[in-house]
Amino acid sequence: MRNFKKIGLTALASSLVATSVYAGEMSVAGSASFGIDNHSGTDGGKALSMGNQLTFTGGGEMDNGMNVALSFIIDQGDDEMAEDTSPFDNHSITVSSDAMGSITYAGEGGASAQHTVDTTAAGDIWNNTFGFTSGTDADSAKALVWTLPSLMDGLNVVTSYNFSAAAKEATVGYALTYTGVEGLSLTYAAGEVGGNEAGTTGSEVTTMKASFAFGPVTAAMSINEYDLNGSTSNEEQSSYKISYSVSDELSVSYGSETFETTGNSTDEEFDQISVSYTTGGLTATVSQTNADNVVGAINSQTEQSKWAVGLSFAF
Repeated sequence: MRNFKKIGLTALASSLVATSVYAGEMSVAGSASFGIDNHSGTDGGKALSMGNQLTFTGGGEMDNGMNVALSFIIDQGDDEMAEDTSPFDNHSITVSSDAMGSITYAGEGGASAQHTVDTTAAGDIWNNTFGFTSGTDADSAKALVWTLPSLMDGLNVVTSYNFSAAAKEATVGYALTYTGVEGLSLTYAAGEVGGNEAGTTGSEVTTMKASFAFGPVTAAMSINEYDLNGSTSNEEQSSYKISYSVSDELSVSYGSETFETTGNSTDEEFDQISVSYTTGGLTATVSQTNADNVVGAINSQTEQSKWAVGLSFAF
């Protein structure tokens, strides 16, 4: 019986070695940014920031008709994993075909199907601007994501499995997005994040989003519901955004977010107005952001504001 196993493994190895990739190509794209902001209502004051990133991508078609793609990112600002002190960032490999859809394995930066779409309509003002959190943790870094083949026109279905890590249990998630009507996008997603092996922490998350574009105007809304494990408190994050494209280069937007926590007498409220101008690979942005009724924020300040000016470059 052992001999048969050896023969089978040898044949399998030979077939894998014999499979080759044709017309494979590698490319690299980069981005950089520079910004200045002023945070009032805390002792933060003015601050300068910068970012830089290189994304390597490549792939090709195998002789069995399947496609393989590789993505690897170098980001000097990345240090998300506890053991990661290097500039190496998200990396993944994707195998796809018309019959099976696409399967992606992420060695780092593997977001669940739900977490991939849970950005608020207003763009995560509460997190990206003020650095607040919802009391939940991010996904495990390693994930397996399957985008199903087309089931019907305009419907995209994604499922995911995030592996257990650092005393966190493995989780599953899914996301459904419908774009079958011109200008309309509807999304429903569900998943779990941040749970430990005992199931006493983390949360079950549901995401609902909708957006509609009509001419130069786009309106969007979103709701994220967090059912916290081991707690009587639940959280809900609602958001909306109105964007107007003055021209192909210039756009103006206004967004708002409300964060509700069971048991709190007031809701956290955030709003932001921003102007963006793009020419070639350069994007310039100016924004003003306000936060009210902040609970548990920096120095327990309840009212904060922030203006920011940024330049980003794509090359």
